[in-house]
Amino acid sequence: MIKKAGIFVLVVSLFLVLLGTGLVQARGELTILDNSAEVEFPAKLRFYLSAESDVNITDIRLHYTVDRESFAQVTSEVYIEFMPDTTLDVQWTWDMRKTGGLPPGSNLEYWWTVADVNGDKIETTPLRVQFDDNRYSWQGLTEGKVTIYWYEGGESFVGEIMLAAQQALARLTEDTGAYLKKPVEIYVYANTRDLRGAMIFPQEWTGGVAFTTYGVITIGIATNNLSWGKGAITHELTHLVIHQMTFNPYTGLPNWLEEGLAKYTEGELGAEFTAYIERAIAENSLISVRSLSSPFSAYAEESYLSYAQSYSLVEFLITSYGQGKMLELLNTFSAGSSYDGALERIYGFDMDGLDTLWRDYITGQYQGVEMTTVAISPVLVRTSTEPASGLLLDLRLAAQTRAWRQGW
Repeated sequence: MIKKAGIFVLVVSLFLVLLGTGLVQARGELTILDNSAEVEFPAKLRFYLSAESDVNITDIRLHYTVDRESFAQVTSEVYIEFMPDTTLDVQWTWDMRKTGGLPPGSNLEYWWTVADVNGDKIETTPLRVQFDDNRYSWQGLTEGKVTIYWYEGGESFVGEIMLAAQQALARLTEDTGAYLKKPVEIYVYANTRDLRGAMIFPQEWTGGVAFTTYGVITIGIATNNLSWGKGAITHELTHLVIHQMTFNPYTGLPNWLEEGLAKYTEGELGAEFTAYIERAIAENSLISVRSLSSPFSAYAEESYLSYAQSYSLVEFLITSYGQGKMLELLNTFSAGSSYDGALERIYGFDMDGLDTLWRDYITGQYQGVEMTTVAISPVLVRTSTEPASGLLLDLRLAAQTRAWRQGW
């Protein structure tokens, strides 16, 4: 009798050990057989799950979060439709054509919850997947907080782009005190055709996109168009830095400040832009600062004047009041201040006061200057309607092409 009791205790102990190692499945226990994801860049991301139980599985849900700058952690939940059964293979496809897509290199975390008819429930361990553009053999170069990925062109090619990026960051810090808080990734496609192939429903004139909340820039730069590429990178990188400096849940920047800073970082304003200021002064048709706070016009001539005036406004504030005041202005906006409130706090005048002071400044600059004549083609300009509205692309003036920026 004692021997039998000892054998019983030994069997029970062995069973518990096996159960702990997962070699024994209790009746009704849910088991995950497969859990995976498959990237089909740029259009789709597929999630797969296989599960079994001794009783019917009645509820399966996919949960995921995307790594991006936001004011709150957002978890998406997808309810999977299926016929209850003891063994199931399900999948769900995230169709990027319905949501606008993700930039290359995006990361997300996902997990599943599965329940059966008895109310038993299991939650899988979160897994990470990277939404990479695996159509190309990317090379990478990192310097500081900037990483450039490219697949065509030698080391001198990417070196020139990296140098332009680092010079832009240094110039921006020197002029405004703004700096890159978080890492930035730049994906350089070999041409605009390849770039458009990485986008969802791209416009035929798209040359570049800045995904501000992801810290990603995608741009098409041919090896024989490096000069344009360096200017576009400078402009877009400035937008990312300013976004990081001022990101808040209350308000954005006035358009003239954001676009003016980006153009100011590019360097001296070109003749094709100054010509519009000269003509507007002569015709008394300068755009008010308050009007420039909103998205710019879709018409080429007015858009060029808007960008030219924005550059000049930033130049006026920096040269007249210094780098320290500009940094204070950006920090005030990061706290969610209104346009007028931020200007009044830092400079002592609102947008109308700035308009008056700037007009005196710009008129004095251009008094006695001979009018410059520049011919342009009547091309409409695309401006972003995203939350962090951005730069136009393909204003065909003096054979220049600029990159269009979107905030995502």
